[in-house]
Amino acid sequence: MALPNGTQRPAVLILSGPNLNLLGTREPATYGHRTLADIEAACQGCAETLGLAIEFRQSNHEGILIDHVQQARGRVQGIVVNAAGLTHTSVALMDALAMFDGPIIEVHLSNIYRREPFRHHSYVSLVANGVICGLGSQGYTLALRALADMFEHG
Repeated sequence: MALPNGTQRPAVLILSGPNLNLLGTREPATYGHRTLADIEAACQGCAETLGLAIEFRQSNHEGILIDHVQQARGRVQGIVVNAAGLTHTSVALMDALAMFDGPIIEVHLSNIYRREPFRHHSYVSLVANGVICGLGSQGYTLALRALADMFEHG
């Protein structure tokens, strides 16, 4: 996205996986009361402050998430990804993320290490530059801050 002076703002894809469209009503004791729309609005405000452009996407379908990652190549500079349940199962999503040239921050609303043992393994972590978990919806904006710092300082 172009700034008034003609320069481009770094762009970030924020990708949310299965069942995250039900945030706010789905297990609020685990995932909080904020909706995905609330998180998107917080990310928009944070991105404006940081001088970033964001593209916010959610899908319940693995192939669509992979399509979004592939389409991001050469178009955005970073990815924030909460792959939800696919975190623990999707080699295909990991492979798509591995082909992305920029930094990737993995986000989880809950602390996956305080949950069931199968949630302790993340395929996404194998290709992510960093992981934020257990901080609720704030994890998304913290990830944007981390990416902005990476863009500025390398």
